[in-house]
This record gives sequence, C-alpha cells and structure tokens, in this order.
Amino acid sequence: MAIPQLTTEQLKAARAAATEARRSRSALKARVRSGELTLAQALDVANEDEVLAHVKVIDLLKALPRVGDKRATLVMERYDIAANRRIRGLGRHQLAGLKAEFGER
Repeated sequence: MAIPQLTTEQLKAARAAATEARRSRSALKARVRSGELTLAQALDVANEDEVLAHVKVIDLLKALPRVGDKRATLVMERYDIAANRRIRGLGRHQLAGLKAEFGER
C-alpha cells in the first residue's frame, strides 16, 4: 500500500494539528507539575479528551512533585502497567490503583 501524497496545504494542516496536540499534552503535564491538578483529576480530564488520552503514563507520573524515574517505574511495575502504556490503554483496576496511590493526603 502506497503512502498517499498530500498537498502542501494538507501537510501544513497536519503539522499545525500535531503541534497543537503536543502543546495540549505539555500543558496537562505542566498543570500536574504545578499542583493545579491532582493525578486523579488529570486522568479524568485525559479520559474525556482524545488528544490528552495519548499522554504516556510514565510521563504523567514523572510530572508529579516528588516522583522521579525510580518511583514512577516502581509504581508502574506494582500496577502491571507497561512502560510504553498511554492513559487510554489503562484498565479500570490500574486507574483505580493509581488514583489510590497518589490520592490527596
């Protein structure tokens, strides 16, 4: 199957859409990093938005305060979440576990 040839306008539109998607995902992680959103709130927002559902779980965990590579990896292993899993691919038990793990204290 050959890749379809896109016009210049179509390429420009695709690039703009991809840039906007990256900015939206970055903004979600920044809101989590700043404490504006909790992990539970971020997961709920991402489940409602098609673009935000593509955020990698490990990246979202590392955006949390006091969570680095090691702790994020341990949490992912504890809930049997693959390293390349995105929010959209989480099961209900995994979502519940993450929300409980990082619930408000």
